[in-house]
Amino acid sequence: MPTVDDILEQVGEFGWFQKQIFLTLCLLSAAFAPLYVGIVFLAFTPDHRCQSPGVAELSRRCGWSLAEELNYTVPGPGAAGEVFPRQCRRYEVDWNQSALSCVDPLAGLAANRSHLPLGPCRHGWVYDSPGSSIVTEFNLVCDDSWKVDLFQSCVNVGFFLGSLGVGYIADRFGRKLCLLATTLTSAVMGVLTAVAPDYPSLVLFRLLQGLVSKGSWTSGYILITEFMGLSHRRTVAILYQAAYTVGLVLLSGVAYALPHWRWLQLAVSLPTFLFLLYYWCVPESPRWLLLQKRNTQVIRIMDRVARKNGKRPLADLKMLSLEEDVTEKLSPSFADLFRTPHLRRHTFILMYLWFTSSVLYQGLIMHVGATGGNLYLDFLYSALVEFPATFIILATMDRFSLVRLLALSNLVAAAACFAMVFISHDLHWLNITVACVGRMGITIVFQMVCMVNAELYPTFVSAVLSRPYVPVQGPSEENTAFRDVPVGT
Repeated sequence: MPTVDDILEQVGEFGWFQKQIFLTLCLLSAAFAPLYVGIVFLAFTPDHRCQSPGVAELSRRCGWSLAEELNYTVPGPGAAGEVFPRQCRRYEVDWNQSALSCVDPLAGLAANRSHLPLGPCRHGWVYDSPGSSIVTEFNLVCDDSWKVDLFQSCVNVGFFLGSLGVGYIADRFGRKLCLLATTLTSAVMGVLTAVAPDYPSLVLFRLLQGLVSKGSWTSGYILITEFMGLSHRRTVAILYQAAYTVGLVLLSGVAYALPHWRWLQLAVSLPTFLFLLYYWCVPESPRWLLLQKRNTQVIRIMDRVARKNGKRPLADLKMLSLEEDVTEKLSPSFADLFRTPHLRRHTFILMYLWFTSSVLYQGLIMHVGATGGNLYLDFLYSALVEFPATFIILATMDRFSLVRLLALSNLVAAAACFAMVFISHDLHWLNITVACVGRMGITIVFQMVCMVNAELYPTFVSAVLSRPYVPVQGPSEENTAFRDVPVGT
């Protein structure tokens, strides 16, 4: 009896129907970018200083420029090893007293400014920025600067916790229902984040959004790969991840147009509701339907695929089945990842690769905002280098060993990060160039770990990992035997 892959070979492995589904779901991948790295714009930290009552009035009375006001009223760099004294400390001076002159007003209080007492910023901060961010609104600087990291960490924690359940939901209730439910929840949490009245609620909504948003992206990934013929799945999987890069490019433009974080958050969250139209545009995966013994719906979908692709509907669709019904024989679990020494070694290596590539990728993105240049242009340049990374993968994945390419990309990323340690912050363009090289290397690693995972594991084991299994072109005998097992995340 024919399998889904056999039928796709006849009705079209990558025809008009698959192209339409691919382009439609790629929008979902692009929309994931603001959530994953939006912190660069949502939480940028502009130059700031303590707000001192009376300084603004004295500056207006004396006609000071901004440079003169900073020179007269803000402490200097401080002693070596002291962290951000200019941003986090203020002179304990009453700036409202009339005895202060307009020429070096502190000269009458102490012969040397270093002898003046310094205190914390009790009255808040002044930010030199035309826009706003969660940093400027909630004063997440100095002693509270760690809260910015907590904000992003909540997203990552949400990704981790959500990934534990998304695979089960996709296999139990369907890829399409999982996609719609997680998309709706993510959109609602995104809007609530934009209107959060305080920092605790902001962190809570961000955590909840992280719980479901990765599931939305992964469900789209699964649907795309399960509608494609075997010979196109690897390419389509890479291009789906490249759509995320398109989202990065668009994010830099939207962030430039909307410098206030609440409007930016709304701008990237509200369009997500449009993905609910997938209820009418995207059919359920025929592979999942077949696993649920819903053959009538599978036949209807395959007839639709054939018509869209200009093919004649096949007469033997009623005989469609899973090869050898392997799903009744296998019960994949997390323990399968460690069952044999061979699998344990691969599991620990891939877990290490996922961890290091995630940390390094986000670290390089954060580095872009710390170089002191134009935040929007630097972000755009670093995003554009992900396109050559995709091209390199597509051009080499069928010619060279994936493991060797993965190792080489890791070495490039590591060398770039090591070199940045010795580059002065004054050499802005050199910093950005080296960071972009590292970004390209780690992007290749990120996209290839999924494919390497598919080649190292049998499908029933791969089904319990954090990414869906994508059958590769020219699969091994081991993988072919299990290729129709449900794809978890």
